[in-house]
Amino acid sequence: MRNVDRLPFILAGVLFLLAWLLGFPMRAQSAPLGDVQCTLIADAQSGKTLYQNGVCDQRFSPASTFKVPLSLIGYDAGILSDEHTPSWDYKPEFKAVKRDHKTVDPTIWERDSVLWYSREITRRLGPESFAGYVSKFGYGNADVSGDPGKNDGLTHSWVNSSLKITPVEQVDFLRKLLAGKMPVSAKAHDMTKAVIPSFKAGDWTVQGKTGSTRVGEGGKDRRSLGWFVGWAQKDGRQIVFARLVVDTKRSDMPKGLATRAAFLKDLPMLIK
Repeated sequence: MRNVDRLPFILAGVLFLLAWLLGFPMRAQSAPLGDVQCTLIADAQSGKTLYQNGVCDQRFSPASTFKVPLSLIGYDAGILSDEHTPSWDYKPEFKAVKRDHKTVDPTIWERDSVLWYSREITRRLGPESFAGYVSKFGYGNADVSGDPGKNDGLTHSWVNSSLKITPVEQVDFLRKLLAGKMPVSAKAHDMTKAVIPSFKAGDWTVQGKTGSTRVGEGGKDRRSLGWFVGWAQKDGRQIVFARLVVDTKRSDMPKGLATRAAFLKDLPMLIK
């Protein structure tokens, strides 16, 4: 082979070596990350694991499941009063999706997962109080700084941003909530349990919160996640649970709703 014919191969080799030395991402590194699924069910009183399947110790954005701790915060801080107070009207500056252009109270907020209502609560708290509560709760990594350089932690940190939590940590948090052991008032505990939506799963009465969001910076890794976390009761027995699904599959409904539907179907078969 003549030297001139070798030139393209030499240049390609040099470029590859430079990229490796400078830390530029290679094509193999940009492949989509693997799917993650977890179902974790524990006895609410003892904490004993009753069922576990999948990867349950990896942290992801809590998305709208964060409305559970945010309810505790809102009631403890006096921003929320009862199931229907305060009732806030939608404003154009909230820039919400059309279905959320409505008057919202705490019960509707949890039931319909209204993001602008969450952001109004955190704005009224202020950054120091908000961060203080999340830290006291020991909620996941407790990082409410938000996206780097954007100063948006107060309104965005829990939706595909800095705040992350594992299914194991979700279950631990829920056990403390049910036991009344979070560092908030008794009223905050009681009101939060009152506004979390209820469902049926066979003979089980279930209360829980969904969450849906894209994964990775700007959703670049092509996966989305669905959460369903909460507690359930049957015949005087109480359990806490977390189900998480992270994959590239698309469905006709938000992934959190699909995750909830699947869990409600599965629960009677998982725990007799």
